[in-house]
Parts: sequence; C-alpha cells; structure tokens
Amino acid sequence: MKAVIQRVTKASVSVDGQVISSIGNGLCILIGIKRDDTIEDIKYIVKKILNTKIFDDDNKKWNANVMDKQYEILCISQFTLYHALKGNRLDFHKAMSAQDAGPFYNKFLVELGKNYKPELIKDGKFGAMMEVDIKNSGPVTLEIESSLKFNKLNESNNV
Repeated sequence: MKAVIQRVTKASVSVDGQVISSIGNGLCILIGIKRDDTIEDIKYIVKKILNTKIFDDDNKKWNANVMDKQYEILCISQFTLYHALKGNRLDFHKAMSAQDAGPFYNKFLVELGKNYKPELIKDGKFGAMMEVDIKNSGPVTLEIESSLKFNKLNESNNV
C-alpha cells in the first residue's frame, strides 16, 4: 500500500463537474493499493498518516500531526500509484483489481475513522474519473509505502 500525502490549505474532488468532497487545512492523500496488501498494510499506513509530524507547532517547528491540529483529511483512491513502465506503455499488474480494491479501500477508510474523527475524513468516489484540486502548503509532499521490508526496518528504528 502506498500513500502520497500532501499538506494542504484546501483541497477538493469533483466528479462530472460537481464538487463531491472538499476540505480546508489538512492532508490530501492519494492511496494506491497493490495486489498483496493486507489489513496490516492498512494499519501501518493509517498510523503513519495520523502520526507523522508535518504541521507547525506554536514555535513554527514541525512537531504537530493532523490529529494535534484537528485538521481534515481528503483521501483519493489512485491505482496509478502502482504502475510499471514497459517502454512507454503503462502497466498496472501490481495494482489490486478494481473488484477487490473497492472493498479494501473502504476498509482503509473505516480504519482511518476508527483512529480519528470520522467527520473530519472525506473521500472521492472510488473508480470514478475525478478532478482533484489541491492547494499544497509548503509545498510538502511525502510518500509512504507499507512493504514488509520497509515496515521491519522502521519498526526496528522506532519510527
């Protein structure tokens, strides 16, 4: 599982020209799901989204997370995060099938809501052609991936 996390002052997602979700200050997160992801991947990504210190504290230091600030989160499913290039052609064999990824993405949203305020969590429309409008603050963009090797390395370093 992969999350591209962007600190934003505002973000919105539109489908067919209609805004379906929007947030103010917070995080806009693009979520990629690969074929072999499990609930453990969801838990790892949720933990990192909620606990990464990406916002200023009172001393203008990055010592606050999204929960400390009580900011909103906008999640967007994005299968293209698990692409491979074959020459100039895109291949998505690493991505979970849409049939399986939809329920998996919903489990991710539920887990995020169990660990944070559900009313502060918004999302796009799974499987739809979406337009995402992001006003990146900083700009600050992080990429986090939940591969087992990466998890074990971070766990041993207490990250």
